[in-house]
Amino acid sequence: MTVVYTVLFLVVLALAVRAGHPVRALGFTALGAATWTLVEYLSHRFLFHVAFPRGKGPVRGLLHQLFDASHVDHHAHPWDGYHINGHLDTLFVAVVAVPLSFLGPAGSTEVAVAALFACYVGEEWAHHGMHFWNLRWRYFRYLRARHLYHHSRHGAGTAYGITSDVWDKVFGTRIPASQRQQLLPRPVVRVARA
Repeated sequence: MTVVYTVLFLVVLALAVRAGHPVRALGFTALGAATWTLVEYLSHRFLFHVAFPRGKGPVRGLLHQLFDASHVDHHAHPWDGYHINGHLDTLFVAVVAVPLSFLGPAGSTEVAVAALFACYVGEEWAHHGMHFWNLRWRYFRYLRARHLYHHSRHGAGTAYGITSDVWDKVFGTRIPASQRQQLLPRPVVRVARA
């Protein structure tokens, strides 16, 4: 998905710039990125953390497999690497959204939709990193601590935003201030070698 959505975004952006719409394309890139943060929050909170029990019919089975089973397994086994998203699950949406996005004016909706899917790729890599990398970047360390708190028994109902807590602030699911302060990373002290 990294390659597919990155290439899609770069091609759509290049076509928009070539058609003479660079400012519009940049504006719609920002709109797609901002929209992604809301999609990320809403899908994590209302799709991944809601039970879709198995039932009769293909729709119930698909909902259970896509949302319930995979995310429950991710919370049950956060370190195995098998239950982090980034699979073909977004293709269902992309197959519909991408062609429809070309109905808007050149350099607008198609750029926003492509940016949204590119941001999805970035979020999935960031999510993977929060589980398996130990980067020194202060903001990454804070995001990682927030996300790992979300995986704890105390934080399961908080911190639905993966790459930002903007929507957690808006919708009241932010980690309580006293606990959030404890998550702030301490500056990395480098020791000079003699």
